[in-house]
Amino acid sequence: LSVRTILTRMGLSEGFWHHEYWLPPGATWEDMKESAGIRYPQPQDLLLCIPGALLLIVVRCIFERAVALPLGRRLGVSDKRRPKVQPNATLEGFYVLLGRTPKEADLISLAKQSNLPVKKVETWFRHRQTQDRPRLMKKFCEASWRFAFYFTSFFSGLALLYDKPWFWDHTVCWLQFPQQPLPPALGWFYLLELSFYCSLVATLPFDVKRKDFKEQIIHHIATITLIFVSYCANLIRFGMIVMLVHDASDYILELAKMLHYMKWKRVCEAVFIVFAVVFIISRLVIFPLTTYYYFVTKFQLFLIICLIDAFLMILQLLHIFWSYLIIQMIFSVILHGAKRKDARSDTEESDRSEAEDLAKNK
Repeated sequence: LSVRTILTRMGLSEGFWHHEYWLPPGATWEDMKESAGIRYPQPQDLLLCIPGALLLIVVRCIFERAVALPLGRRLGVSDKRRPKVQPNATLEGFYVLLGRTPKEADLISLAKQSNLPVKKVETWFRHRQTQDRPRLMKKFCEASWRFAFYFTSFFSGLALLYDKPWFWDHTVCWLQFPQQPLPPALGWFYLLELSFYCSLVATLPFDVKRKDFKEQIIHHIATITLIFVSYCANLIRFGMIVMLVHDASDYILELAKMLHYMKWKRVCEAVFIVFAVVFIISRLVIFPLTTYYYFVTKFQLFLIICLIDAFLMILQLLHIFWSYLIIQMIFSVILHGAKRKDARSDTEESDRSEAEDLAKNK
């Protein structure tokens, strides 16, 4: 089968896969014909990300239960006792359908309907919100899984690339492009990364919802699009470098979160500062140099390159946004000793109000 036939069988029109959109001027899909011992990326390979994502979700569930949960208990991570909410159909209906934080007029109305004092209605909603917040152990298990994946991904990618000449000299990334055979190990690494981000999108509704939830969705969509497009256009070398740059700081952040949940304050602060340095250098220095200098200024533009540029710009804007949050946290929490609160975390429980409520219920 010709490459064009295989691409068309992906369910999209032949016009979508026209070589002028995907390849530089003068190159066609026929230039990427496979022969004995020489293999190129094929779009149908990406369908493996569906079973791959499902497999990663299963592995994650097993890891969190069999490894992260016992580890967290051993390291002293424990959930705080939460006040119980008395069943109340009227208040529950309002909470589910109309909102978690009723206004003063709503509180008065609900108090009359429930035949309860306004203060008790207010307390009920506060307890109900606390009940919905993710527990500390859940956050620790999530951070442990992501740490394990990012750590493995980064150092595996490093092992795959350290002996490649184009890893050290990025201009070699474009040598004889697009006629660059695909090493099997790099193909599997690409599929693993795509499967992982697809699994993150699938589990978003069940994971801890953080303040930058919308930005995370944008990031995942941009990442999945870039992996898909770069694989189909055989921009594997460039894609591997970009993925490695991103993975360089992610596992350090997850480690800092784990230490935070373990209440190892000083170690957490030290690891977070290391994360901040690595993140800012990798995302605001190395990433722009890699993408914009070598990719934009040294490479001939065509349609897919323009699309990739647009999504890379989205990622860069997100990097600037997160860098701002990181710097803000370092100054407010670590240097000035303000109350510890992850700038990207979900809304934390109030220890004081919780203690007061528990005392009243005794």
